[in-house]
Amino acid sequence: MNEECCGANKIKKRDEKEYKDLMNRLKRIEGQVRGVEKMVENDCYCVDILTQVSAITAALNSFNKALLANHITTCVAEDIKNGREEAVNELVVTLQKLMK
Repeated sequence: MNEECCGANKIKKRDEKEYKDLMNRLKRIEGQVRGVEKMVENDCYCVDILTQVSAITAALNSFNKALLANHITTCVAEDIKNGREEAVNELVVTLQKLMK
């Protein structure tokens, strides 16, 4: 198992398309965060920084939506097909955490 993973000792093998999509989203978000860092370093106006942070938040929410949709259609569906009904409870707990 990848030592950088955390959680319930589970891993997820993603197909190439999903992997590339998620990584592209994360790299864009990383670039946005670096841009905000430069804005703070350059003493940019607070409202301008807040606007960029809001865009980062929206991008992270979009990332979560894509990841969650894939999780439900692959991991959760597969677990239910295999009789692992506790996957539904795990999903409910995950959704509750995301909705804080």
